[in-house]
Amino acid sequence: MRELGTGIGWRPEIADAVEGLAGVDWVEVVAENICAGHLPDSLLRLRERGVTVVPHGVSLGLGGADRPDEGRLAELAAKATALGAPLVTEHIAFVRAGGPLTASPALEAGHLLPVPRTWDALDVLCENVRIAQEALPVPLALENIAALFTWPGEELSEGRFLAELVERTGVRLLIDVANLHTNHVNRGEDPAKALAELPVEAIAYVHVAGGVERDGVWHDSHAHPVPPAVLDILSDLASRATPPGVLLERDDDFPPAEELAAELAAIRATVRGAAIRPAGAEPGPVAAPAPAPEAGPVGGPGTRAVDAGVRQRVGIAQAALLSALVAGTPAPEGFDRARLRVQTRALAAKRAGVVARVAPELPGILGGGYRPAFLAYAASRPMRGGYRRDALDFAEHLLIAGRPEDPVARRRLTAWWQERAGARPPGRTGRLVRAARAALVGRRAA
Repeated sequence: MRELGTGIGWRPEIADAVEGLAGVDWVEVVAENICAGHLPDSLLRLRERGVTVVPHGVSLGLGGADRPDEGRLAELAAKATALGAPLVTEHIAFVRAGGPLTASPALEAGHLLPVPRTWDALDVLCENVRIAQEALPVPLALENIAALFTWPGEELSEGRFLAELVERTGVRLLIDVANLHTNHVNRGEDPAKALAELPVEAIAYVHVAGGVERDGVWHDSHAHPVPPAVLDILSDLASRATPPGVLLERDDDFPPAEELAAELAAIRATVRGAAIRPAGAEPGPVAAPAPAPEAGPVGGPGTRAVDAGVRQRVGIAQAALLSALVAGTPAPEGFDRARLRVQTRALAAKRAGVVARVAPELPGILGGGYRPAFLAYAASRPMRGGYRRDALDFAEHLLIAGRPEDPVARRRLTAWWQERAGARPPGRTGRLVRAARAALVGRRAA
């Protein structure tokens, strides 16, 4: 496994700080935030200095019921090549559901959601991983994710699920110790047990990040300092096998460069301290590896193609859950409804925040009314595509409703929408928007 060293997540907001930090061996960039043919100057300068850059994808949805999208895979492959990356990474998650496989509306989560730890879901994930591996020019590593809720009827622990995935596909692992802490608080899962069960020799690198606890729920915010509990899990992992790389993630509420440097120093010290722990010293309670559950008719190791019925079963379950989270349908049986409500609010809040970043004109036009208006819109209108599409749909929704009430703001919103919407099919919504636009233009002329 290639040695990466200590790194930090590259974000445009802290690009200058990252370039100035001492001892940064490598950086990770969100793949969807860059274009292969137009890399940010900061990343180019880092590469010229010999700093390794790894693209980290968030939109493949390899844990989803559908086969990976060829276009998304091709884009990720192109970015890996443009960056000269030694590997690419993604998540063990689903991000969309529905569509032809389930004969239901296609839904986008705009977020990483946990797959059920069942043999069916594992079969689907493994085949999707093999498809992705064949399409990518460099090795693939997959990250364990944080979750607010648990699927009912799970058949494998997290560690066992990851071990089976590695055994079947040979994929590498990106272990996020902050996510292990999140799942400890939110789902009662033992991080030591997960570390004991997973194949540490498959680890490509490790993520470390901060979060915050509210009302007994840990939110993996990436906007707070790394807590001691997360460093303790990093120490436990490093006492078992020195990770090839460790990376600090920060995605919001960025601190001064000296605070980032201090967190990187704490990470280095934690890994060094674990590596020199005296012989016989225990990192903490270590669970014995659990015996493998007996596989059902479609479980267990193997490389055969997944039966269409298995994909459909997984797809129906994921679509029902995602519909409850983003479209207001009833929660599927067996789920903790209170936790699903927390997840629903978190998804809507994330949508509002990301739309405000990709379309900053909207909060500029709507002022303090932006957030409540968007949350009301999101309560019954799932995402149809990416966040830019969501911004246009939100503006269209407001215009059809004759909002905002202030005529100046409404004219500004109309102009913004017209500039970006482009041609539309002449459907009912299009006719309504044209009528609203014509009325606004007529008022302006008057």
